Amino acid sequence: MKISTKGRYGLTIMMELAGRTGEGPTSLKSIAEKNNLSEHYLEQLIAPLRNAGLVKSIRGAYGGYVLSRSASELTAGDIIRVLEGPISPVDFTDEDDPAKRDLWMRIRDSIAEVLDSTTLESLVNFHDEGKYNNYMFYI
Repeated sequence: MKISTKGRYGLTIMMELAGRTGEGPTSLKSIAEKNNLSEHYLEQLIAPLRNAGLVKSIRGAYGGYVLSRSASELTAGDIIRVLEGPISPVDFTDEDDPAKRDLWMRIRDSIAEVLDSTTLESLVNFHDEGKYNNYMFYI
């Protein structure tokens, strides 16, 4: 399963809104400018997020978008499923070889567990504390 720009940019929108909680509505224009993204494309992504009840739109001169729930209640899985559809590395059926089907199901469940246990709050407050080794190569 490859996450498309829909999922990645949708996550960016939601992280921006989470990071600005308490500051009032945020415009898509400001998110687009800060992240060097197309405002028009973000407009296409915000509609399904609003329809799914993850964000609320505020009309008016100082309008924009806010999260519908706290960042600690929204997960990466909520966002990815709205924008990308069901989480599955491959399409499989009951007719598939049981060993392969079990593998695909375990991969699907592992991906879902990571996405569903990662809140927007944790993404916004993430600090890389050397958890991942960053290698530098000189050529």
